[in-house]
Amino acid sequence: MRNHFKIALRNLFKRKGYSALNILGLTLGMTSCLLIFHYSSYEQSYDSHVHDAENIYRLEMDNFENGELTEKWATTFPAIAPILKKEYASVSESGRLYHAKFLIANDDQNKKFHETKGYFADPSIIDLFNIQLVSGDRSSALNSPDKIIISEQMAEKYFGKETAIGKKLTVKNVPFNSFEVSGVFKAHPKNSHLVVEYLISFQTFSNWYRTWREGFNTETGFEIIDFFTYVKLQKGVSPKKFEKELVLFSDKYLKPDKINKSRIEFKLINIRDIHLYSNSNQEAETNGNGQRIKYLFIIAIFIICIAWINYINLTTARSVERAKEVGVKKVLGALRKDLFKQFTLENCILNSVSLILSIVLFYCSLTYFDLFTGRDAYTDLTLSAKNWFVFSAIFLVGTFLSGIYPAVVLSSFLPVKVLKGAFKNSTSGLFLRKSLIVTQFAITVMLISGTIVVYEQLQYMRNKDLGIDIKQTLILRGSASTKRDVYPLKFTSFKNELLSHSDIKSVTASNHVLAQEIFEGGGAERLDGNQKKVPYMSILRGDKDFTNAYGLKIINGRDFLNDTETKTVIINESSVEALEFSSPQEALNHKLILDIDTLTIVGVMADYHQEGLQKPIIPILLRLTPQIRNYYSIKISSENVHATIDKINATWKNYFPDEPFNYFFLDESFDQQYKTDLLFGKVFGLFAFLAIFIACSGLLGLSSYNILQRTKEIGIRQVLGASAKRIVVLLLKDFIAPVLTALVIALPLGWILMHYWLQDYAYRITLSAWMFAFASLVAISIALLTIYFQAMRAAVANPVKSLRTE
Repeated sequence: MRNHFKIALRNLFKRKGYSALNILGLTLGMTSCLLIFHYSSYEQSYDSHVHDAENIYRLEMDNFENGELTEKWATTFPAIAPILKKEYASVSESGRLYHAKFLIANDDQNKKFHETKGYFADPSIIDLFNIQLVSGDRSSALNSPDKIIISEQMAEKYFGKETAIGKKLTVKNVPFNSFEVSGVFKAHPKNSHLVVEYLISFQTFSNWYRTWREGFNTETGFEIIDFFTYVKLQKGVSPKKFEKELVLFSDKYLKPDKINKSRIEFKLINIRDIHLYSNSNQEAETNGNGQRIKYLFIIAIFIICIAWINYINLTTARSVERAKEVGVKKVLGALRKDLFKQFTLENCILNSVSLILSIVLFYCSLTYFDLFTGRDAYTDLTLSAKNWFVFSAIFLVGTFLSGIYPAVVLSSFLPVKVLKGAFKNSTSGLFLRKSLIVTQFAITVMLISGTIVVYEQLQYMRNKDLGIDIKQTLILRGSASTKRDVYPLKFTSFKNELLSHSDIKSVTASNHVLAQEIFEGGGAERLDGNQKKVPYMSILRGDKDFTNAYGLKIINGRDFLNDTETKTVIINESSVEALEFSSPQEALNHKLILDIDTLTIVGVMADYHQEGLQKPIIPILLRLTPQIRNYYSIKISSENVHATIDKINATWKNYFPDEPFNYFFLDESFDQQYKTDLLFGKVFGLFAFLAIFIACSGLLGLSSYNILQRTKEIGIRQVLGASAKRIVVLLLKDFIAPVLTALVIALPLGWILMHYWLQDYAYRITLSAWMFAFASLVAISIALLTIYFQAMRAAVANPVKSLRTE
């Protein structure tokens, strides 16, 4: 074995250029694979901090109309969690969360901040989510009204170095007054399907809602669906079996409409699957995409396979050079199994060196890769145990398969033929190498075409007309603490003063802005002979200037006339269809029942994209609500932006001195919806480029070795008068056919894969022939240029020198 090791090292150093090419390709391939697995590990690590996560599920609701799925909801009714805990032995624990967005203040230190990452929570949530309290009693922290637990960062923000426990935080939004801090917890992990900065006792919400909705009980109510509901099943309970029990639960409490074939079905999704595999209405955060993780995994396999293909090609191409070595050793008594061991050892050494270098390169590039992907806080976790295992399995299998064929070929040479000089590369060997080149470039073409399609889809989403004007729109968080009776006058004065500046074009107030899912909604019913019921329609509230400020097109009917038209509504085209009006014109002046209100349709506006193009346009009802104050949208001039913001800030402080001035630009906020898609595009493009580079390095080595083998032939052709151009064409012919064959295979496969990928988007590009034609042109150009420079150098070499070469 020691002798085999020495010979293996000697052969690796004998051809340093080819060894370096192999090591470079394998190192880059393995490093790319590790980086993709690292990226995937983060995506798959969501909620891994939760104890017994395999038994914890979130309930989701599917709404069916006429037997067809119409809505998927991540939230449910408030009564479901307590009823399941009480009536079902399969449920060991349950808990609810309800969004709690407030302007919170520490009046003693005059600190105020708009907070959006908080929830009203049942006491059980502390254990279900594994909230780590550093101070406070877990058992009593949320078991009574007006209690709040906050993160360490939030405690420092409001109380500095002081102890937060027992202190008061005042809520400026009515109807709440103040909460007592009953606990401080460690920062909730970022790789969670929801971000938590504070939790308020659920009894606080229950008491307030009971007063506001005249006795509505959150323990028994089935009126609103805005509650995240979690259950922990007893160990051994099958979630599929429990879902069947939930069918009976739905029949009992929700009474499906058998005539209209409408019903609600409950589904369970494991808490660890929410981030990658849930895409329902009212998700707590922007989720990832499990399908894209699978695509990246395929790319990782492609890249490392390309590197191993390079190794097989270069090793078998050198078989003529190694033939005499094999012949001499066999004549001297070497057995085939000894030669097999030697060549296998060479393969293991080369792969092991590449593995060591790839691990070093992986850890050296990890910080930069995390910054590239926007995850600068994630360098503490490299790969999950599962992904390390998968990578190790790929490495061992790949090393074995890439080494077995060269070892078999090299150890099988017959010494008589070799030593007589009759040996040459076999037809089967040439066929294999060409087949591997075809495979390699088929993968390369698919990656290039995939990169083009991903880029075009991203550009399409970012540049498509949204049907609404969001340019130069500054968004302010509205006044939360101004009393209701004085707010209209104060806001009107604030608005008029802003409009007096020439750089400010419009000001309007609303409950939501573009890029936000509209959480307010309800069932709507036509009050005419049709009696059509729509189970859920989103309610957008705005003042009378909302449509003009955003350039919304009223295609039939009219806009709101004055602030008294609070019982009128403008609907979009999708609402017209959902309510089964034959045309927008027919919808005008019809009445709807929405919750407990009777509303009159006065206008129909053109459809527009409230959210990103991943999602379909939904039915929206625009209600005139003069008192609305969640957000102020301010259109400003593109000139003197900073000075204009300073003017707005000064005006804000004049009218709302006790509230923080928070703003963002709407177009930037809208682009945040594409963060996951843009990140996928960046990662896809990076590794597609690396795959192309590895493929080209292998092709460079193979063409270089092929030319070296034909040095004498080239010299003779030159002496006999062959031109450099003719020699270059001759040398290129060996590679043109495999590359063209690769195109024939890659183009239909690439088309199918990218067609399937585009199905994730409600609005998407149409695949065009030019995308794949351009990918083919790029691949052919890269291949020919890689070979051309090698061929040209050989074609113009001195023939005398070539003829001396043996």
